[in-house]
Amino acid sequence: DEIDAAVRMLLSLKLSYKTATGQDYQAGLPPRDLASINNGTKEEDEDLVDPWTVQTSNAKGVDYDKLIVRFGSSKIDTDLINRIERATGQKPHRFLRRGIFFSHRDMDQVLHAYENKKSFYLYTGRGPSSQAMHVGHLIPFIFTKWLQEVFDVPLVVQLTDDEKYLWKDLTTEKAYEYAIENVKDIIACGFDVNKTFIFSDLDYLGTSTGFYKNIVKVQKHVTFNQVKGIFGFTDSDCIGKISFPAIQAAPSFSSSFPQIFNGKENIQCLIPCAIDQDPYFRMTRDVAPRIGLPKPALMHSVFFPALQGAQTKMSASDPNSSIFLTDSPKQIKTKINKHAFSGGRDTIEEHRKYGGNCDVDVSFMYLTFFLEDDDKLEQLKQAYTSGELLTGELKKVLIETLQPLVAAHQERRKQVTDEVVKQFMTPRKLAFEF
Repeated sequence: DEIDAAVRMLLSLKLSYKTATGQDYQAGLPPRDLASINNGTKEEDEDLVDPWTVQTSNAKGVDYDKLIVRFGSSKIDTDLINRIERATGQKPHRFLRRGIFFSHRDMDQVLHAYENKKSFYLYTGRGPSSQAMHVGHLIPFIFTKWLQEVFDVPLVVQLTDDEKYLWKDLTTEKAYEYAIENVKDIIACGFDVNKTFIFSDLDYLGTSTGFYKNIVKVQKHVTFNQVKGIFGFTDSDCIGKISFPAIQAAPSFSSSFPQIFNGKENIQCLIPCAIDQDPYFRMTRDVAPRIGLPKPALMHSVFFPALQGAQTKMSASDPNSSIFLTDSPKQIKTKINKHAFSGGRDTIEEHRKYGGNCDVDVSFMYLTFFLEDDDKLEQLKQAYTSGELLTGELKKVLIETLQPLVAAHQERRKQVTDEVVKQFMTPRKLAFEF
């Protein structure tokens, strides 16, 4: 894993080099025009963000404003949030109010169509790399459920068990098993079976002609050089990895789901996802016009920080890096008290005098995701910053917020039987007319 991460980082650096200089990196050869590098951004300060790795040297986490510029997306501003509120007649979700979903592509277009009585559909996904999901994995699903409810639109959820088989040391059987376990957690978020289709790539790909046709169309229009440039693949990567981005692209097109959209190809897609998945959809948006299909729109979320701090995203393989949906109340309490990175001072006296730093405090970051009450969150921020509230007291608020949330999720998950899973995963018509 360490070697893989190091290789990905080197490939990312090569990509940054090419972006800055317009030239491929060659060992021992300086770029032909050094001025172009010197006038550019300082590459070593840049955050590393790709679908597999998130790294930053900043304790506050990734600089999302810089990322918007680098990725060429648009900021979700107050005007857009107000427009969503007008279109839906609902108070904006806390993830919008607090900038957790912070960036978008073509959301204006989706809203314009919706205001003119033209429907769209939602697509999000999950790479099942472990049996248990953590609270960070819930973020896109919590927001997607809200979008589905306020806009009343269909949703497709892709489980990329094929990707996990290609990238990790898993058998296809184990990858599929993880997918089914993750599906139970996704269903437990409260999705409506009449409006939601969840599918595993290993299972669905062989049964849908529309889906495979779109994969092939995308594959034909993306060159090996392009995927190397976007994803950093090398000549020693298996060909499955090189062809996989087309599989993640295909659900962006309504014709991949003829049973839902009645064979229509022109239904716009909106994809809520974390910003690290954006490279897949930049590629998809580039290809879409060339194969005569509408570009998907996107809404990007920030990364959910690890308990140890916002420098990296969490690892499902490190049980102490996050709160898992299988954790008991006691485990939640122990993990937060023991591992949650604090923005507090070294001593109580110093903390009372100088106050804590909410920008780096993981307990406060987690509360911005899960505490619904805006006024209470602001009070906690003021009290912690002024030194009135101690780190232990802030951690206690987080423990009291997460324990019931995880317990309620576990109760809902117990109700998800194999029969319920089968209902969600059977290709079928949903409760919409297209």
